[in-house]
Amino acid sequence: MQLVPYMMFNGQCREAFAFYAKAIGAEVTYGLTYGESPMCDEMPADSRDWIMHSQIEAPGLMLMGADGPPMETPAGAGTVNNLMVDTVDEAERLFAALADGGQVQQPIQETFWALRWGMLVDRYGKPWMVNCSRPE
Repeated sequence: MQLVPYMMFNGQCREAFAFYAKAIGAEVTYGLTYGESPMCDEMPADSRDWIMHSQIEAPGLMLMGADGPPMETPAGAGTVNNLMVDTVDEAERLFAALADGGQVQQPIQETFWALRWGMLVDRYGKPWMVNCSRPE
């Protein structure tokens, strides 16, 4: 079993996934617009360039997302993407990259459960945690 977060956007998916791929060191492995889909004729003309489905991947990571469907994008409240990493350097690098243009909720720091942990909301309004656990 694998948990794969699915992020919903309102016309920003392509831009957001390019940002996430660069920040995390992942690759966009799939992207389909509404205009390229069998649903093309059912979609408003101004949303045909929106992403119907996209995903990014890196070793141990998959993230999926889409724009909409138009006018049906949920707020996303209550969901946080948690990146579990192996080193302090990686935690600090990822946190800084994702925080670029966003808002830090809890600065990345050592905690009783982690060598580094922090929370932020990225420039697209999506919440993230970065966690480098203590060795067992």
